[in-house]
Amino acid sequence: MKTMGWLVLAVAAAVGAEPARAQPLPIFDAHIHYSQPDWDQLGPERVLAILKDANVRRALVSSTPDDGTLKLHEKAPTMIVPFLRPYRTQGDMASWPRDLGVAAYVEERLKRGIYKGIGEFHLGTADVEAPVVTRFAELAVQHGLFFEVHVDDVTVERLLTRYPRVRIIWAHAGMSASAATVGRLVDRFPNLWVELSLRSDVAPGGSLDGEWRALFLRHPDRFLVGTDTWVTSRWPSLPDGMREIQRWLAQLPRDVAEQIAHRNGERLFPAPSP
Repeated sequence: MKTMGWLVLAVAAAVGAEPARAQPLPIFDAHIHYSQPDWDQLGPERVLAILKDANVRRALVSSTPDDGTLKLHEKAPTMIVPFLRPYRTQGDMASWPRDLGVAAYVEERLKRGIYKGIGEFHLGTADVEAPVVTRFAELAVQHGLFFEVHVDDVTVERLLTRYPRVRIIWAHAGMSASAATVGRLVDRFPNLWVELSLRSDVAPGGSLDGEWRALFLRHPDRFLVGTDTWVTSRWPSLPDGMREIQRWLAQLPRDVAEQIAHRNGERLFPAPSP
């Protein structure tokens, strides 16, 4: 039996895998929303319980409207990392880059002094230099804020080039950008971090893709995991989704997995003193 055990370990090492971990890693979830449709069905206490059940130690939260983020932050200020989403309503999603009313709204909300970033926001390539985007970049530099952006690879590259002093979290790794494209951008821009929610191609069928694995090993300090509760129906399934993330994290070397699971987020957003 001992011989068989050593054989299993040797085979696992040969294919670059690690034995399954008994305990799940703590998680910094870099993509959570608690927007108005959620409020009637899930109170803040229930939302926080779901996150804890998924082993989420801390979470980056933005909401439409921003009051949802405040509801969670008031209940758990050391757990919730508040980002200010510029959408007062869903109607702002398409028009915000050129709506000076949105800029005024964000500037007023930032006076609370609690926010760590602006976003998550959606943006087209043509709006990279729009007046409200430019103003947000000025505010980000002034207040030491991040952007969290839901954009394609062309747009994120233009943002990084146009606003080189702004630190950017790229939501969903652009939704469809290949590992090679993501790697090229991470190689080039030291102020870019990549969030991986909804990217089933990272580990199709539960097995970590080889190109993504190589990228994680090359840049273990530049990736974050997330779940993206963009609709209310995402909340009940969040623990199951996080178990899938834990499954592919377990296929990485322990130190790399820990960085992606929680250490990168904790380094970027240190927890406030209780």
